[in-house]
Amino acid sequence: MSTAVEIEVGPQPLTADDVIAVARHGAAVRITDDARKALIDGRARVEELAAGETPAYGVSTGFGALATRHIAPELRERLQSSLIRSHAAGTGPEVEREVVRALMLLRLRTLATGHTGVRPETADALAGLLNAGITPVVHEYGSLGCSGDLAPLAHVALALTGEGEVDTADGERRAAADALRGAGLRPVRLAAKEGLALINGTDGMLGMLLLACRDLRGLLRVADITAAMSVEALLGTDRVFAADLQRLRPHPGQAVAAANMRALLADSAIVASHRGPDCTRVQDAYSLRCAPQVAGAARDTLAHAETVADRELAATIDNPVVLDDGRVESNGNFHGAPVGYVLDFLAIAVADVAAMAERRTDRMLDVARSHGLPAFLADDPGVDSGHMIAQYTQAAIVSELKRLAAPASVDTIPSSAMQEDHVSMGWSAARKLRRALDGLTRVLAIELVTAARALDLRAPLRPAPATAAVVAALRQRVPGPGPDRHLAPEIAAAAELIGDGAVCGAAESVTPLR
Repeated sequence: MSTAVEIEVGPQPLTADDVIAVARHGAAVRITDDARKALIDGRARVEELAAGETPAYGVSTGFGALATRHIAPELRERLQSSLIRSHAAGTGPEVEREVVRALMLLRLRTLATGHTGVRPETADALAGLLNAGITPVVHEYGSLGCSGDLAPLAHVALALTGEGEVDTADGERRAAADALRGAGLRPVRLAAKEGLALINGTDGMLGMLLLACRDLRGLLRVADITAAMSVEALLGTDRVFAADLQRLRPHPGQAVAAANMRALLADSAIVASHRGPDCTRVQDAYSLRCAPQVAGAARDTLAHAETVADRELAATIDNPVVLDDGRVESNGNFHGAPVGYVLDFLAIAVADVAAMAERRTDRMLDVARSHGLPAFLADDPGVDSGHMIAQYTQAAIVSELKRLAAPASVDTIPSSAMQEDHVSMGWSAARKLRRALDGLTRVLAIELVTAARALDLRAPLRPAPATAAVVAALRQRVPGPGPDRHLAPEIAAAAELIGDGAVCGAAESVTPLR
């Protein structure tokens, strides 16, 4: 765990960078003095309600369809612990550590507003888990994205009480009670409303949205790079990316993508070699010519998603909530529709960017359309198959991405005896988007290794300085053209270079990208 950076958590909104720092890089958290005051004030109002005779949802009543039962004071501590135990009902594969840490941080920030009415020591306990690197085991299935990500957050709350399983900072699986003791932390005994406050939020789907936005922004730069490499490899033109042409359709994302393509292809000897009057080709295929339009639309979709994420970062999600004037009111802010919609929207953009990359790859392998490249870029076509099956792999992934682009948020299954009769499925939208981003990374990796091989085969003509730098970076891990060899490790290496930023870094060593 890295503690070089400390993120302050208080009533003010977090930023996407804050969430990434804690979720991915192990930054520590600190609850601010403003938050402590807000926590004390909010708790005072909840305790006032708990002492009164008027029923208050989640304080002196049951939950969901059981909200009509009044709970006697002597049973209210049991009410909260029972809520957490029963709601920690997830199943299936385990959710990634970065996702769990993101949802923990986002729930802590909501607690720190004081609007949930938890005690300061409960917020401190959640911060303690994050700072100790203790990550509760959370499962894939269990959230309908309405009333919050109930099951995932309940598994976190269960660990706070010393129950369930967790992973320690060094990755060891331990019983929560043992891990807490080893870190010098005490289990929480939940008081009135605290169990509900710990689980009634959209923190899981928001955390995954923030992580996805960060990843997709980088992948779209890579898509510009691989597209530019493919344009060169297929003897395409850069004239269609001219700024004055792009201004005729003033979408901001398109302008960014086209500017990147122009910068990446600047001073390309390959492009210059066929600019003369003897070139008989009038127009490139859509997968080359329209690359900025598709990658640009994906950028604009991403910008909308980031706007929604920023609004959610400023939100307080709980039910009921303690308002500034002391009222405690039920509400529907836990519904995940705003987040679910954009998660699904991003999956559509991811599928389309990948589909276009696969089409460019296929053109480089087809001797009838590759303008002089050997069939499948093979060393000895017929004896060697070259990248034939790498394109099969791309096609399989793209087909899967199209299935993952089917929206989850249009589905709803009533729950809680029809009290919760419309749900968002936002958690499911987030889970499939993570899989889609992994698929896009691998599709771009295959285009990268294919385009690099094609550019090498265009020698002695040289690619642009920026794309040449990318080829050189790839060649540190993946050899150049030659007889057939085991391709899977080369695709994996290219995917790693994309994931760790080396591909973008190589291009930007020559020219800045937007």
